[in-house]
Amino acid sequence: MRPRHGGGHNNLEATYTARSRPTTEILGRVAEYLRPYWTLAAATVGCAVLSLLFGFTFPKLTQFIIDGVIGDGRSDLLGPAIAGLFMAFLLRDVFNSMRIRVNNRLEQNVIYDMRRDVFAKLQRLPVNYFDHRASGDLMTRVIEDVNAVERVLIDGTEQGTVAFLSITGVAIVLFITNPALALVAMSPLPLLVLGALLYTLTAHKRYRRQRKASSAMFALLMDCLQGIRQIKVFGREQYEDSKFSNKAHTLRNSTLRIMRAWAFYSPGMSFIAALGTVLVLWIGGLKVINGSMSVGELVGFLFYLTFFYDPITKLHGLNQMLQAARAGGERVFDILDIPEERATSPESSPLQKPIRGEVVYENVSFGYTPENLVLHNISLKAEPGQMIALVGPTGAGKSTTLDLLLGFYEITHGRILIDGRDISRIELSSLRESISVVSQEPFLFNGSIEENIRFGRLDASREEVLAASIAANCHDFICRLPHGYETVAGERGIKLSVGEKQRISIARALLKNAPLLVLDEATASVDTATEKLIQEALERLIVNRTSFVIAHRLSTIIHADQILVLSNGRIIERGTHDQLISNKGLYAKLAQIQGSTMVEEKLAGLQSVNATH
Repeated sequence: MRPRHGGGHNNLEATYTARSRPTTEILGRVAEYLRPYWTLAAATVGCAVLSLLFGFTFPKLTQFIIDGVIGDGRSDLLGPAIAGLFMAFLLRDVFNSMRIRVNNRLEQNVIYDMRRDVFAKLQRLPVNYFDHRASGDLMTRVIEDVNAVERVLIDGTEQGTVAFLSITGVAIVLFITNPALALVAMSPLPLLVLGALLYTLTAHKRYRRQRKASSAMFALLMDCLQGIRQIKVFGREQYEDSKFSNKAHTLRNSTLRIMRAWAFYSPGMSFIAALGTVLVLWIGGLKVINGSMSVGELVGFLFYLTFFYDPITKLHGLNQMLQAARAGGERVFDILDIPEERATSPESSPLQKPIRGEVVYENVSFGYTPENLVLHNISLKAEPGQMIALVGPTGAGKSTTLDLLLGFYEITHGRILIDGRDISRIELSSLRESISVVSQEPFLFNGSIEENIRFGRLDASREEVLAASIAANCHDFICRLPHGYETVAGERGIKLSVGEKQRISIARALLKNAPLLVLDEATASVDTATEKLIQEALERLIVNRTSFVIAHRLSTIIHADQILVLSNGRIIERGTHDQLISNKGLYAKLAQIQGSTMVEEKLAGLQSVNATH
């Protein structure tokens, strides 16, 4: 009854779909990350401005050397002038070096903060958000999109500020030096502004398309890496290669569209800027010829003109970077703006300890959309220490019923009580601390065996970890591993068998020592000998805990205090094993499918139904 990938709540789908955001919103939110580091940002801009100012001395000193030294034959002034030029270049590059160092520190701090915020937000999002997102897409947002946003933040702050100051300062100098020639130099500006506006208005769609194509390729890559064994077993290497080729082709084409536009835009703007230099050289050359302007003045003016148009070229590059950052920023802020899991309200509070473990479902209904309920009026009561078993065909709603207990989804109608407290008024952290889960497909992290067991309780001592391992029947096989408890489990525990991973997950649950327990087909997909070891571990785990057990293998639940039979999201039968057998309903039919010996021996030691939940 779980939503398939890409399905689910229509409202959630709309909420999780990226929306177009104005550039001002993106820049405003990105700028918030500069506030803690305003001194670094100020130092970066300050060093850039000082480097620029010392660079500005070059045209004037050059003009002085040409007119005042070489033109007047003042060899005594040549040495000091050259020394002044040398010091100007030296100080320019010293401050530029300082700018790079401060800028790099600022850049890494901002990247760290943004990635930390995005990752922390992902941890707080509801489960159904991940039902709508591929892992590769989320990885692209955390890594690539954050980088794109950060670049415009850092380079935009520094280069944009310096470019603006440089253009303004040089324009003032040009008009003071020669107003008529300055007007000639500024004549291409309207064309430059028009070109930048046209590029900006059309670029955003290209960058959004490219970011989506990149995410799609990364999502497929992650799927292939995680499913490499299945790909090889079914001989689907060529098929997956073709799929990846299509995704890479789409990314290549979308990237080439950006590059083609830039190939016209950047050289076109450079050509228009060059027209200004050509016009200045033409008009200035005539002035030199007719004696109204010296050669040194023309050379100095041309150098200053270079300082005027170079920042404009950088602004064009920043414009391209801004469009990439806008597309990436939309994807980053889409994550940061998603509503978190049920937030702690003033009415919420932790469960009071000691927790007795009474669980009551009162007419609980649930749907991934309000119009399409998948659970209907589920009512049950588990007394402290009881075992409640859920059985039924695949898709009957067993896992969804227990997902609601964990607070993974919000209940549509009804309520669930733990020790008389509505779980909607219990802090989520307290609720989940009170429940241990052993699932059909245990997940192990790519760390050591001990780290995976200690995940149940991070502050557990080594002795407690060993005790949990012994109780879960996994201590012996762990000791036989090459590095014992320090052996790395591999991604998703790939280096261990299914039974070994299951016993480690049981040890983790034992170490957590929660009063409530959820077992989701914990003995599936293992051989008889391994099942016996797991069953022994589970019997230790269940002691003094209220437990909910989802089972297709009915031999694991014949001693349950209450068995609930679900079909199409409804409880159609309830009772003990003997009562349900005598009722000759669906449960009795399931028992019959699993063999007459199971009925005669109360289902002990039989094979599971060939269905997966």
